[in-house]
Amino acid sequence: MTMPPHRKTTLSDVAQAANCSIATVSRAMSQPALVQPETLERIRRAAVTLGYVPNRKARALASGHSDTVGVVVPTLNSPIFSATLQEMQRAFAAQGYQLLIASHEYDVGHEAAALGQLISHGADGLVVVGAARPDSTWSMIEVANLPLVQMWEGRAGHDRVTVDNHGAGYAIARHLLDLGHRQFGVVCGHLHNNDRQQGRVAGIRAALAEAGLDLPRTQISEQALTIGAGRSGCMTLLQMQPRPTAIIGTVDLLAIGAMIEAQARGIAVPQEMSFAGIDNVDVAAHLAPSLTTVDIPAAQIGAETAALLLRRIREGAGGGADVQSLPVSLVVRHSTAPPG
Repeated sequence: MTMPPHRKTTLSDVAQAANCSIATVSRAMSQPALVQPETLERIRRAAVTLGYVPNRKARALASGHSDTVGVVVPTLNSPIFSATLQEMQRAFAAQGYQLLIASHEYDVGHEAAALGQLISHGADGLVVVGAARPDSTWSMIEVANLPLVQMWEGRAGHDRVTVDNHGAGYAIARHLLDLGHRQFGVVCGHLHNNDRQQGRVAGIRAALAEAGLDLPRTQISEQALTIGAGRSGCMTLLQMQPRPTAIIGTVDLLAIGAMIEAQARGIAVPQEMSFAGIDNVDVAAHLAPSLTTVDIPAAQIGAETAALLLRRIREGAGGGADVQSLPVSLVVRHSTAPPG
């Protein structure tokens, strides 16, 4: 079935092509979970063939819902956030919601602007990362009175799906201490306005303190969260006296960059120096040597966040904030060994 030129495709056209009722097509567009999978696929094929585009503005005015969800993440240049967003996209799309994604590159002003636009465009719910943002941004969120879920870390009084960043830092440092290391260097992300990085560094410090060791500022190199920045951080830490026998990257990309820099300088890994990260990105298992790390369940964070926000959108708030804390786990590979 094809439409005459200049004639706009309607729900009736899609219903006729899909051999079902207009009510079923409407339900497929607004509540796809209530439609049989075979029927839903038939309707979607007909809509694509006919070039049907729902009038979301009209439907939003009538229903008070836009069927969109806004998520603001620090960066799109991260395998961890990519895995989370992919799972969120899958979950929201299955329920007829479009995910609107913005990044702020760790700039609180940019984050506030992005959230303001998502609110003004009528998003049905919001997702943010962490709790470290100015009170003015929190006031804007609270005035908007939209369902909100925080990921990774969170502020009390709001729904959140978190992981134990402190525990991740503690676990990786404890592993290296158990191997016998006593000289440490840490390459981390910029700590200002980043509660995930703050938590991981605090966990490392806690493990070292139990062993009677300090982690002075001179043994920490704050960097952008990239492989190249990990190399720069390693160059800085190699100037320590005495030189560290173990370097921790608070994200895998930093640990990978640091290890590459050490190997480029002829340092044997792990015989002369051990390296460890946090995140367990896919490439970590395929390096030479493979990277010891702490697994952060990024995809599960996305799935749980989507499920929680969808429930809030449909049922509204009630019973206080929902807090879900997902476990982290140590993954020992070949980049760590007792000090040589």
